[in-house]
Amino acid sequence: MKTALVTGASRGIGAAIARRLESDGVKVIKHDSSKADLSTMDGVDKAIEGIETLDILVNNAAAPPAGPIETDTPESFDHLMAVNVKAPYFLIQRAPMNDGGRIVNVSSVATRMANPAQTSFAMAKGALETMTRTLAQQFGPRGITVNAVAPGATRTADNEAIFTPELETAIANLTAHRRLGNQGDIADVVAFLVSDDARWVTGQVLDASGGLFLGPPTQGVQ
Repeated sequence: MKTALVTGASRGIGAAIARRLESDGVKVIKHDSSKADLSTMDGVDKAIEGIETLDILVNNAAAPPAGPIETDTPESFDHLMAVNVKAPYFLIQRAPMNDGGRIVNVSSVATRMANPAQTSFAMAKGALETMTRTLAQQFGPRGITVNAVAPGATRTADNEAIFTPELETAIANLTAHRRLGNQGDIADVVAFLVSDDARWVTGQVLDASGGLFLGPPTQGVQ
């Protein structure tokens, strides 16, 4: 049986990823930020404490956007970078990954869209994507794949209140599939990347947004 560590697995997308991997027969170690704060190195070490061997690492935990730049603070910026960049980097460094393992970093479509409310968040996710490519190159000789998944607007229990009918309609009209994403949409993509079917895919950022902001909205099917 394969063993996976999923960070931020107590709710939302992380919980959905954990459930999906368990349904595929994977033993999942579920990190909970209330028990291991990934904004500190002590929390990083606690997250992998007692893990002797690991086949799958999913870096899903993230601090939310703290922008725009006018209201951001050095403290919120440092916290965001610690959770979204530093923690995944050192979890990968310290995780006892087996040869042939799988590492998946959860990024965001914010890296390819200009959203002033998410500048520092997009910066952090951009760093995560760069890390994904370089570590894929480094770990390739061990048969370890390193990929990223970039969700778009995804409805979860935590953000349900954000998606008013007006906002949901606006986002849906900018999405090829004309709807918001759900947790299962992202979990299924992660499940593919950690499977043997994805053994020849590495160093990639897989957009899992349903085609968010691909171009101007179209009227019906042409």
